[in-house]
Amino acid sequence: MPVSPHTGPRLGIIGGSGLYEMDGLADVRPVRLTTPFGDPSDELVLAELDGQRVVFLPRHGRGHRLSPTEVNYRANIDALKRAGVTDILALSAVGSLREDLSPGTFVIPDQFIDRTFARTKSFFGTGLVAHVSMARPVCGRLGDLAEAAARAAGVPCVRGGTHLVMEGPQFSTRAESELYRSWRCATIGMTNMPEAKLAREAELCYAAIGMVTDYDCWHPGHDAVTVTEVLATMATNVTAGRRLVRGVAKALRPRAVPCPGACDRALDSALVTAPEARDGALVARLDVVAGRVL
Repeated sequence: MPVSPHTGPRLGIIGGSGLYEMDGLADVRPVRLTTPFGDPSDELVLAELDGQRVVFLPRHGRGHRLSPTEVNYRANIDALKRAGVTDILALSAVGSLREDLSPGTFVIPDQFIDRTFARTKSFFGTGLVAHVSMARPVCGRLGDLAEAAARAAGVPCVRGGTHLVMEGPQFSTRAESELYRSWRCATIGMTNMPEAKLAREAELCYAAIGMVTDYDCWHPGHDAVTVTEVLATMATNVTAGRRLVRGVAKALRPRAVPCPGACDRALDSALVTAPEARDGALVARLDVVAGRVL
């Protein structure tokens, strides 16, 4: 069952541990959860930020222990919903595939291409099949709030574009980078899938913030991406990210219910397995993720 009895919006922030080391947090409470899908990346940090309830989760664990492939995305999403989260803001380092998206720019994508292949991508399966729509994978309202918060905070921001998610952990070859550019992708990273798909299955509003750290390897002046370069730019981006998170948290308090984009009703017509044919054990595992329709 959920760990919080509160109603109303609660913002979940997925990103690096540095994001929740910000001024203004009150009633900070670390919570360690387990889920039917295993343990999340780390303990959750519940707090209040300018009067808005928030939950922080370091995607890779404190100290960046987990590679993108090793992150337990199902446990992370289940744990956030179990903690009462209604809206997820997912921040991550990304590479730019366009000249105009220079390092330090924040990109709020509206589409994804999923090129991952070694990750479990659904809460559902044999015994309870569901197909949610991913035509619009980002919550438009939450994306609007993120854009407004970025601009108010003076953060260089571009709204829209396609974000390609690769498996990793290696960076792209130049041929791959040029291929993705030919697909007119804006940015590339390793973490927003299957995260966004699982958030949709859990009926949570989701928006991604790509913090550009490099030009991938396609750019003639940046023909090799190094961890040192990425980390240096990330340090600057985290400071800007904190300002953005604060702005979204403040704007979320009067959140309209229900979601105009129907993110919180994604399962209304998604379940296809007849009730009498459903696997009881799987139904039990989905008590929080899909309890509204089960």
